[in-house]
Amino acid sequence: MSIRKEIAPMLRLALPLVMAEVGWMTMGVVDTVMVGHLPRPAVTIAAAALGQVLYNTLAFGIGGVLLGLDTYISQAHGAGEWDDANKWLLSGVVLAGMLSAGMMAMVWVGPVAMTRIPLGGGEAGREVMRQAVGFLTALNWGTLPLFLYMTFRRYLQAFNHVRPIAAAVVTANLVNAGLDWLLLYGHRFNVAGHSVGIAAYGVVGSAWSTALARLYLAAFVGAAVWWVDRRHGYGLRRAERALDWTRVKRLVRLGAPVGGQIFVEIAIFAAVTSLIGVMGPVPLAGHEIALICVSSTFMVPFAISAAATVRVGQAVGRGSAVEAGAAGWTAIGFGAGFMLAMSAVLVTLPGRIAGGFTRDPVVIAAAVPLLLVGAAFQFFDGVQITATGALRGAGNTHAGLYVQLVGYWVVGLPLGLWLGFHRKMGAVGLWIGLCAGLMIAGVALISIWGRTVRRGVGRV
Repeated sequence: MSIRKEIAPMLRLALPLVMAEVGWMTMGVVDTVMVGHLPRPAVTIAAAALGQVLYNTLAFGIGGVLLGLDTYISQAHGAGEWDDANKWLLSGVVLAGMLSAGMMAMVWVGPVAMTRIPLGGGEAGREVMRQAVGFLTALNWGTLPLFLYMTFRRYLQAFNHVRPIAAAVVTANLVNAGLDWLLLYGHRFNVAGHSVGIAAYGVVGSAWSTALARLYLAAFVGAAVWWVDRRHGYGLRRAERALDWTRVKRLVRLGAPVGGQIFVEIAIFAAVTSLIGVMGPVPLAGHEIALICVSSTFMVPFAISAAATVRVGQAVGRGSAVEAGAAGWTAIGFGAGFMLAMSAVLVTLPGRIAGGFTRDPVVIAAAVPLLLVGAAFQFFDGVQITATGALRGAGNTHAGLYVQLVGYWVVGLPLGLWLGFHRKMGAVGLWIGLCAGLMIAGVALISIWGRTVRRGVGRV
């Protein structure tokens, strides 16, 4: 199959996933905007940023192990082995429960470590830490629903049922926004002649709304899996329920490098967030705004990456290395092209973008230069994540981990530390280090994918 013929099926699969990922990030944007309209926005935005980054570093690193399901279920679907795909889903549900238990235990002891993070700003810094601890504790209750959502989603997209995923995330945004409004600011209602009040929970209320929205999300996609099985007869309800520990172990072996890669990528941003936190609440708030923006643009190639994994995996399952290569290159082209467009937007409108989060001119001034640095690495970010997705569909889950370890931690972070502290460039210097790491990752991963295509790919 040529790349031209691959464009239409790739778009049919990718566009609903793009909607889902953009919707996923919209939750974070809405949370940040609403938190930014609380009193003392530099403190509240910084507290939500710190809690969110620390949670995401653990949750998406640990939960990333479940992304190994993409390879196994997609290849089983391509080979027409539905019973095998169903067994992988059931193994994934068991693993999701195990991972969530470990994750929640880690977060419950997290405040002990958080109190050792040095934040500048005196009393304001201590207030940021206090609110961040409460935020993290509340958000932890949404861990199991989050991991179940990740598991059910793998099955749906591998079987080409992506619209329910988009519908789930879009409607979950409405749930999250409504709960944000209800829990952040506090309200009083007249019920049967009686005044009933809901207290204002502030930053912690934002975390509770997210946790409850994730519960809704897991229920929605779980019901969607049941519905598509009933409609299309995939045999899920008749699948053997006996737990196969061999499958769980194979899933961990394949998925652990994926989780490790996600952990490495998120951890570098968490490390930079902590380092910027030393500089005080204002630089940290500016960093959070810029991070939300580049994370939002990243969601589009991230969704395309998921589609690449499915399309490449299905082609490998059918035994067609040519189709697998076309699917991977098509996804990389889409991801790179979109991110080039986003780079132009960030360069043209940095002040207006930052102003959409807060009216504080000091925070806006701190965010603008970071948005400009973010514009410089958009293309490479799009290339590296779509190439990673294509490689995952082919069963190569190690390349992304090794490349990002070198790019971010061996090159990017030391460079950022030198520029940020030794050269007195502050947050901008740290972001330049991130930019260098992403450039290295983009060039390396597209080269690895090219060699993979030339060698030919086979089923895991």
